[in-house]
Amino acid sequence: MSPATSRENLAMTITERIDAITHIEPARAESRAPVPRSVKIELTARCNFNCAFCARGMRLRDQRDMDRGTFERLLREMRVAGVEEIGLFYLGESFMIPWLPEAIAFAKQECGYPYVFLTTNGSLATPARVDACMKAGLDSLKFSYNYADIEQFVSVTRVKGSYFDKMKEHIIAAHRVREAGGYSCGLYASYIEYDGEQRSRMHAALDEIRPYVDEVYALPLYSQADLVSSEETERGWSSVAGNRGRAAALRDPLPCWSIFTEGHVTWDGKLSACCFDHDGRFHMGDLMKESFEAAWNSPKFQALRRAHLARDVRGTVCESCTAYG
Repeated sequence: MSPATSRENLAMTITERIDAITHIEPARAESRAPVPRSVKIELTARCNFNCAFCARGMRLRDQRDMDRGTFERLLREMRVAGVEEIGLFYLGESFMIPWLPEAIAFAKQECGYPYVFLTTNGSLATPARVDACMKAGLDSLKFSYNYADIEQFVSVTRVKGSYFDKMKEHIIAAHRVREAGGYSCGLYASYIEYDGEQRSRMHAALDEIRPYVDEVYALPLYSQADLVSSEETERGWSSVAGNRGRAAALRDPLPCWSIFTEGHVTWDGKLSACCFDHDGRFHMGDLMKESFEAAWNSPKFQALRRAHLARDVRGTVCESCTAYG
């Protein structure tokens, strides 16, 4: 048994949680949908990587940090509304935020969220910062480990190769921090299958980190709402339609689970319908002017859900996505 699997608090694995969110239960398949169980909130839209598979580098909307007062107001409001799981990230790298541990503590201790999770590229997740996050009550830390070797890392991220070694060091160190502190935070890693060869290419890289994480899973390559599909094609990659969940449990592209089961809040307080809202076209409501519940079931959002339930999104903001093209 690996050191990671010796913990007793893994009542639900991360893949089980993902599959639960990407599954649209019949009660949620309505234009006026119940408040989502999970919400991702964008502490920052900034990132220190410039990955070829991510449209963030195109800078199609402002990329700033969320105001801390706004963050706290929204977290309180969403918890009262019934949100249970909060992801302290969206399209940026949250370890760039100095008050990340305080944000976790606020979510857990002040608001009482049962599950607080975080995804990171790992480059800034130093042992000291990870320790502070786990001490604050973080339930899940997932590393996006998308590179088979340093050459692929440099080609995809377009940053210096020294970050690749830092990522590996930080994953191993996170396990050491967890065990030394007796924390209950789950540690995970995911990787993207850019093409038919990536899974086999990743074997050696994953073997290096597998003893230090509780679970590793694969993700398909997304076109990011059709914003980066041309570059992916030029690189010889093949993307799936829309956001179909993880590679081993792909969901149908229509209706898209994202608009029924998970909320996405940008740094400036906009509620988005899409996992990849890099340009603002998917904004369904302004949480600076209306409540989360009102925005979640705004006329605009309900109309979009009706189109998805009819499996005909022509004329909607989703039309250009490769899922529907």
